[in-house]
Amino acid sequence: MQFLHRAGDLAMMGQRQEAQGALFYGFALEDHVPRDHLLRAIDPFVDLASIRSRLSEHYSHTGRPPIDPELMIRMLIVGYCFGIRSERRLCDEVHLNLACHWFCRLDLSDRVPDHSTFSKNCHGRFRNSDLPRHLIEDVVARCIAEGLVGGEAIGADASLVKADTSRYCKVDFKE
Repeated sequence: MQFLHRAGDLAMMGQRQEAQGALFYGFALEDHVPRDHLLRAIDPFVDLASIRSRLSEHYSHTGRPPIDPELMIRMLIVGYCFGIRSERRLCDEVHLNLACHWFCRLDLSDRVPDHSTFSKNCHGRFRNSDLPRHLIEDVVARCIAEGLVGGEAIGADASLVKADTSRYCKVDFKE
């Protein structure tokens, strides 16, 4: 044993024990996501069961297995909720954050897709799909069914944006 002399005291200083990895861990991801977390509140309203059938025509039946489109959409929802605009940073956040792992239905041993996957899919494969419209329609229909919104009124962004336009070239809106 070693002793450290500190201002008249004798304190025992032991050797640091190196942690030895356990063979099995009793770890449930569900237990490590707080009950009041934003992603827990959103999760019941995110139903992406029909997304695979809607996008099946955009996938090849040969080659490597594709990344699950539900995983990509869930990751994009995480990015939107937390203001993460960089796909590279989004992948890092999902990799490091247990709540994001849980929301994206990833196990701890699952790999997070590479950031280039989003570019290849969003700007390539799904460019000609009507996926965003279907997703928004599904979310609105689900919110109406749950009683969160009535569906009678619509809100629009009325931000003024400086643009190079002509006041002589306009279209009047009539109901």
